[in-house]
Formats: sequence, C-alpha cells, structure tokens
Amino acid sequence: MTDLVEAGLLKHRQGVHEHVTKANSTTTTTQPKETWGNDIEFLFSCISLSVGLGNIWRFPYIAFQNGGGTFVIPYLIVLLIIGRPVYYLEILVGQFSGRGCIKAFNMAPVLKGVAAGQVLATTASITYYSSIMALTLRFLIASFSKVLPWSKCKPEWGNECLEYELASGGNTTQDEFVARKMSPAELYFEKEILHEYENIKDGIGLPNWELVGCLAVSWIIIGGVLIRGVKSSGKAAYFLGVFPYVVLIILLIRALTLPGALQGIIYFFKPQWKELLNPLVWYAAVTQVFFSLAICFGTLITYASYNNFSRNVYNDIVIITTMDSCSSIIAGCITFGILGNLAFQTGNTDIANVVKGGAGLAFISYPDAIAKFELLPQAFAVLFFLMLFVLGIGSTVGMGSCIIRVIRDRFLQTPNWVLALLLSLLGFCVSIMYMCPGGQFILNLVDFYGVSFTALILAIGELLAVGWVYGVKRFCEDLKFMVGLKTGIYWRLCWGLITPGLMLAVLIYTLLAMEPLTYKNVDYPAVAHLFGWCLAALGLIQLPGWALYELWNQNESLTFKEKLLSIFRPSPEWGPLDLNLKQEYENYRKNLQSANANRNLLQKLYDNLFH
Repeated sequence: MTDLVEAGLLKHRQGVHEHVTKANSTTTTTQPKETWGNDIEFLFSCISLSVGLGNIWRFPYIAFQNGGGTFVIPYLIVLLIIGRPVYYLEILVGQFSGRGCIKAFNMAPVLKGVAAGQVLATTASITYYSSIMALTLRFLIASFSKVLPWSKCKPEWGNECLEYELASGGNTTQDEFVARKMSPAELYFEKEILHEYENIKDGIGLPNWELVGCLAVSWIIIGGVLIRGVKSSGKAAYFLGVFPYVVLIILLIRALTLPGALQGIIYFFKPQWKELLNPLVWYAAVTQVFFSLAICFGTLITYASYNNFSRNVYNDIVIITTMDSCSSIIAGCITFGILGNLAFQTGNTDIANVVKGGAGLAFISYPDAIAKFELLPQAFAVLFFLMLFVLGIGSTVGMGSCIIRVIRDRFLQTPNWVLALLLSLLGFCVSIMYMCPGGQFILNLVDFYGVSFTALILAIGELLAVGWVYGVKRFCEDLKFMVGLKTGIYWRLCWGLITPGLMLAVLIYTLLAMEPLTYKNVDYPAVAHLFGWCLAALGLIQLPGWALYELWNQNESLTFKEKLLSIFRPSPEWGPLDLNLKQEYENYRKNLQSANANRNLLQKLYDNLFH
C-alpha cells in the first residue's frame, strides 16, 4: 500500500505544477483570488514587512534594555530555533489555504481563537507603529532646517545639556561634563517633540497637534496603499525593500568612525554570561523575533495566501530571515557605536547609563550621529527619516492587509476601499493617544500587555494547532502535495517539539520572574496595569471563546462527544482554495488514510515527528 501511495505522490508531483498554472485563469474558486504580480513582488513585500521598524526602531532599544551582548546571543539562538521554523510554517499555511489567518485555522477549529487573538495584537501594533511614523515625519520636517535643531543645546534646557564644542576642546572640567549627561538629541526629542511627562499619575495630557497632523498624513498614506490592494503594495515593495539598506550602510560607516564607537560595539557584542540565565532576557529575545520577522501576527499568512499554490518558498525563507538578522545587527552596531561616542563625550564609562533608553532610543541615537556629519547633515537626516518612514509604511501596510483580509473572508461583498478607509479612520482616532505628553508610557504599556505578552501565548497555541491538533505528519504531507518536497527532520522536530517547548519554558520562567512594568524606571499607576491586563485578557479570551463558538456551530444531529471530537479535526472547508485542487487533495488524503489505517497510537505519535 505504501508503494501505491508513493506512486501516487510521484504522479501528483509531475502534474500539480501544470494544473496550478491553469488555476489562476479559472473561475472555480470560492471567491476571487488576488495574487502577486510575480514571485519577486512576494519576496520584496516580505522583506519590507520583516525588515522594518521592528529592526531599526525596536531592536536597538530592546537590546539596550537587556544588556547589549547579553541579548544578542539569545536573539540569534531564538531566531534559528523559533523564528525561521515559524516563518516557514506560516508561509506554508497561508499558501496552502489561500485564505486569511482566521480561515486558515480551519485546519484546527478548536484553536481558531489563536488567529483571532493574533489579529487583535496586529490591530494594537498598527496603532503605535503609525505613531512612530508620525514622530518620524515630524523629524523629517525638522531636517529641512538650516541647522539641525537637535545639534545644539538650547538655553531653556539648562545645564542638563552636553555642549559638544566644549566636550571636544573647551576648558570645562570632567565633573561638569558628567553633570550635563544628556545629549542635545535626547533633550530635543523629550522636550521639543514629545513634551514628555515624567510620569502619568495625573493623566497623559492633551495631544500635540503638530504630531496629530503628522499622524493624519501617515494614515492617509497607509490607507492609500491599502485601498489599491495587493497589486499596489507589491509594486511599492521594490522601493520599500531596497532603499533602507542604502541609508543603513551610510549610517553604519559614519557610526563606526566616531570617537569611542568601538567601546559601544564591544558592549553590543560582549555578553554577560550570568545574565543568559535571566528568563526575562529570553522573553525579550522571543518577542523581538516576533516583531522582527512579523511572525505570529497573521500578516505572513495573509501575504502567502496571494502566492501561486505550487510556489517553492524555501529559498525565500532563507533569504528573508538572513536579511532580517543582518539588518538587526547593523542597526545594533549603529546605535551602540553612537552610544559609545556619547559615553566618550560625557566621560561616562558605563554605556548602559549614557541615555535613559525606552522606545524613543532610535530618535536619540540616530539623529545624534547624523548631527555630527561634517558634510550636509541635513541631507543625511532627510534620507534617514525618509527611510524610517518608508519602513513604517512596509510594516503597517502588512498589518493592515491582514486585518482587511480577515474581514473580507467573512464579508465577501464589502469593497476593499471601504474597509481600508474605515481602518484608516479608526486607526487614526485610536493612535491620537500616543501623541500626548504621556503617550510613550501608553505605547510601552500596549506593547507589553496587548502585543508581546499575548503574542507569546498565542504563538504556543499556533504551534500546538499545527504540530499536534492537525499534526506535523499531515502538515508535511500537505507540503509534499503542494510543492512535491519531503520535509527534513529539523523542521519536523522544531514544529512539533523544540519550538513550542522553548516558548513554553520561556513563558513559564517569565511569569515566575515577572516584575511590575516600568517606563524609564518610572512606575505605572495601578489603573494603568489594570488597563494593560484588560488588553491581554481581550486577546487571550479569544482562545476559549472561539472554541465554544466552533462547538456551538457543529451539526445539531451530532452528540456532544461527536461535536467535541469534530472541532479537533479539520473542517470540511479546509484545503486549497481552488475547487479542482481541493478535489485532487481530498483524493490524495483518502489514499494516505488507507495506508495509515492500521497504525496504533504510539506508532502514530512516532510517525508525527519522524515518518
């Protein structure tokens, strides 16, 4: 029987590519199938999504908060054991199903709440990513000044500000340097851009209307790209995926040539070995990989759903994940090289105490380096903030596409432009809270409770859904049906054991070691923590909520036991979107089921990972 199945697989391999090529021109699909213009558009769209703000904005400050080199080692380990396997898995799920992330979980209806929770986390993420774009646009406008406004101290900043001219050659004593420990870039960001509060015990204040205007422009651009759909975002991806690297290389060269930069680079790569046992560092590494690669947010499943069914994405995965990790390391070198220079200027021997850190670190370190360019610093400032804005577009368009696709899968007749317009309006209204003097406190709160914490739990659920409810063995058989490839043992072990096991261990240790959240070492009021836990609960309650919903929707003629068992099996709608392919897939499954009919439970558990 096994020989017959293998013969059937060989026959399928020979015919599937020709069949799928015709599928795009046929009308035998359950709904209109959007596709990328070509394979390169998918690759560049994933690059612009994954190599985005998560690398340039988020990675440096997360690395800074977790000790530089202490963080890099867990990050690289997590990237290989969690990041790349989950990235590959999500691309395959999206391409095989041809649907948005919620309908893609028809493979395991009991855990469809995982996808719903991920969509909520994506919704929270797009609100504060757009606020980062607004800050970027504000800096971009300021970059056209005759003199960069963050390059000089202002009288109203008092003695907090370090005047670089004095630091490089004046008569000021070393003690005075240390007292003036804040760079002009840091003070400009806090006092001129954010007008930041020291705490939010009395509220977050009223919005800064200059920033609100920048936020409105950001959402207009996001909405404009989303209205045009996948065809528009695919074309834009060529620019979104390439331009940032040009600017990064320029900044890297400049950062490495600054006095004291070497000490910062050493701090970035030199680990504190005892801190590697700190579970919070591993938690930060896991969540950063989620943001960096855009995994476990539903966006990759959405992008892959626009692929041709038979596309072999393995090489794409290697290219994208490698470029992503290189981008993060480059961003880290730039940031810590600049921090090394700031330590040199201030006479501070501890890199960790040079700046306060926080989500605004990128708006301190990068501008500080640009201000020291001897030739046309304004031009380089424009290039950098334009790059950061472009990265924001790539990230937010991916998130918005995920949200819109989920709604369109449910309401097929709703025009894409209507959903894009509504998302932009609602996103703009919600994002205004980040434009207040206490907005960065809220951003930090939403990032931790509403996104990072819930994303880790939902990621474990995603791996359980694919690895054990649906089954690694069946998933690999689907991959063989789709592209004719046999899955290696590395991927099987990661999907079934190593990846969910490591994430579960990190989650448990994090919960045991968790301390109250702070922002720049400032405690939050109790009501803020309550708000945060409500955000987390909103995402996590999707798990039991959708399980009960799927149970309720089962055929009324079934007994309760039969209903319960049925939600642990793929729904009748599961399979390729094209009806011809779906029929072929069902026949393929029948042959495999007859071949495996006589296997006992232990044999099936062994087969799930190794056969």
